[in-house]
Amino acid sequence: MLASDHDAVLIAGLQSGDSGAFERLLREYGPRLLRLARRFLANEEDARDALQDAMVAVYRSIGKFESTSALSTWLHRIVVNAALMKLRTKRRHPEEDIEQYLPSFLADGHQREPSTPWTESADNVIEREELRATVRAMIEKLPDAYRIVLHLRDIEELSTAETAEILGTTKNVVKIRLHRARQALRTLLDEHMRKA
Repeated sequence: MLASDHDAVLIAGLQSGDSGAFERLLREYGPRLLRLARRFLANEEDARDALQDAMVAVYRSIGKFESTSALSTWLHRIVVNAALMKLRTKRRHPEEDIEQYLPSFLADGHQREPSTPWTESADNVIEREELRATVRAMIEKLPDAYRIVLHLRDIEELSTAETAEILGTTKNVVKIRLHRARQALRTLLDEHMRKA
C-alpha cells in the first residue's frame, strides 16, 4: 500500500471515530512527533505535554482535515504550534535580536573577522559528543523564529514548502530565516572555538 493510500485509510478510520485508527496514528507518528517537540522544548515533560496537546487537537479537528496537504505535514504543523504555545506560556527566555550573532562585513563584502578554521575533519568533529552538546547549546541561543526554522529544515529535513506551510508563512521568509540562523549559528560556534 502506498504511503498516501495508507494515510487515506488511516484518515478515514480517524474520521469515523475508530479508536484503533488513533492508536495506529500514535504508534506510527508518535515517536517522530515527540522528537520534533523535543527539538523546541528542552524539558522532556514539556515536550510530552506539547505532544499530548497536539494529539487532543488532532482528535478534535480530524473531521475538518482535507487531503490538500499530507497527513505528516498537518501533524507536524499541529505539534509545532503546540510546542510554540508551550514556549509562549513558559517564556523560557525573551525574544532576542539575531543581529548580535551575525557576522559583520567590510565594505568589500568580506567578513570583518574571518571564520575560525576548524582543524579536525567534519566527520571527527561531529562524532565528538562535547561538540554536539555545544552545537545544541548554541542552537538554543537563537531566537525562537530562527531556531524553529533551523530545526525544521536542517534537523527534520523538511522542504522549504513544508516548513512554510507548518509555520504559516512564505517560502521566502523560511529561506531568509534559515540563512540568517545558519550565519548566526556559525558565528556562535566560532566564538566558542576561539574561547576553547
